[in-house]
Amino acid sequence: MASGRIIFLNGTSSSGKSSIARELLDILDDGVFFHMAVDGFNAMRSKRELGAEELDAALRRTRMGFHRSIAAMAEAGNDIVVDHVLSEPWRLLDCLTLLRPEDVLFVGVHCPLDELARRELARGDRPPGLAAHQYDLVHGHGDYDLECDTSAASPRECAQRIKEFLPHRPSPTAFARLRRRHLADAREPLTA
Repeated sequence: MASGRIIFLNGTSSSGKSSIARELLDILDDGVFFHMAVDGFNAMRSKRELGAEELDAALRRTRMGFHRSIAAMAEAGNDIVVDHVLSEPWRLLDCLTLLRPEDVLFVGVHCPLDELARRELARGDRPPGLAAHQYDLVHGHGDYDLECDTSAASPRECAQRIKEFLPHRPSPTAFARLRRRHLADAREPLTA
């Protein structure tokens, strides 16, 4: 069975990843795609109060489980649209270790800081300044197959651009280049 394709959207909170993912599910017509969002995994967690250390450990396990769920869905032949915030270096390294680089179209979702702040305020469901905190961290690795700016294009326009680019993924992909750059031996599991 062939592995599924992975369209991996990476950007700060409020950058427009989920809106693009919804549009992609609407316009992609060459397979069955699933939207897997890190926010969805976080929402499955119980809501009881946790201390800072316990919360950090729970969030790390959640994200590790999310990454492995993406890999399992793709390995079973499912096409996936991933919506993630790679704001800690280990998250990218974990994904580079787990996901087949030739299956991943890595898309940077950008938006200017002032617009991110406006969107956060309008949403009201994010701590103020979250996107600003993530801004330099999320794209710090500096390599994508494709990039979108959601302040200059609508989610539908970004999705259309991704759809048109998908059959023309570069070789090597950004994930392959990043894997070579950051992992000495990609067959070894990444230690936390």
